[in-house]
Amino acid sequence: MTQPAEMKDKNGSPLDRRFSVAPMMDWTDRHCRYFHRLLSEHALLYTEMVTSGALVHGDKDRFLKHNAFEYPLALQLGGHDAKDLAWCAVLAEKYGYQEVNLNVGCPSDRVQNGRIGACLMAEPQTVADAVRAMQDKVSIPVTVKHRIGIDGRESWQELVDFVGTVADAGCDTFIVHARIAILEGLSPKENRDIPPLKPDWVYQLKQQFPHLNISINGGIKSFEEIAGHLSHVDGVMLGREAYQNPYLIAEVDQRVYGDQKPIISRLEVIERMVPYIEAELVSGAWLSHITRHMLGLYQGIPGGRRFRRHISENAHKAGAGIEVLMDAAQMVEGFSKE
Repeated sequence: MTQPAEMKDKNGSPLDRRFSVAPMMDWTDRHCRYFHRLLSEHALLYTEMVTSGALVHGDKDRFLKHNAFEYPLALQLGGHDAKDLAWCAVLAEKYGYQEVNLNVGCPSDRVQNGRIGACLMAEPQTVADAVRAMQDKVSIPVTVKHRIGIDGRESWQELVDFVGTVADAGCDTFIVHARIAILEGLSPKENRDIPPLKPDWVYQLKQQFPHLNISINGGIKSFEEIAGHLSHVDGVMLGREAYQNPYLIAEVDQRVYGDQKPIISRLEVIERMVPYIEAELVSGAWLSHITRHMLGLYQGIPGGRRFRRHISENAHKAGAGIEVLMDAAQMVEGFSKE
């Protein structure tokens, strides 16, 4: 494995980036991250993207609230204005996040209209200015997640120029989705599947910039693929597979980090979620807002479909409580509730 650039969290401890779960809109909220943290002690987790405008003009607590149990945890920001992003980075550090990540990869029309996401690959100096402004204000790492290109800017040399420009501003860590983003003509969903993956380009970036910490993202589904990527780059980021088949994360500590503690069972995950869910329900949360992230826990296991169906049909009902989850688990595990 290549030697990653050393990054420090707010307490000066190394931030290990070998495995991370991607920031995903409408998916990686605080309930999802609590669940994922039960599965892995070491994986680096990311928030959904939060726009700088939402923090400047909106309810900061609503967007930044999290549980310290989720650490190590990074906040992903969307925006282009260096001053606003620097102010948001200060907030991130104040709230306890251990990294601030700038989104330069989202292809949706909505964020393009606000000069957020992948469209900023056409403005490397804007990204560099934002990174420099944030780094001037905080001691936690400032990182960038981006594509290998966008339509109209999809050559190898343009990718190198983008990374080089942002690196010159002081960014040491780049998370690279190994596809271009087609901003005209494809939906965000299509942009996650249709443009071909080019992992070799990410490998070549590491060779071109050996002093940088380079992680790869896009289409990764197995530990065999993870191991293959880690022989070329510093880290692997999983998105949809980590969400739709979350129990895969339970093997990360052993298979990626070499931690030989026993792998948590699915049933133990559920049992350890119970106190969290009960506390959230008392605070006014709906059961379905939490359990929707757990639907894939028994993916590929006999009874997994019944588990998903029972939760989907019952967790959204008014007054639904922890018994919905426990009944669903019983359908798979066959344990007695007595």
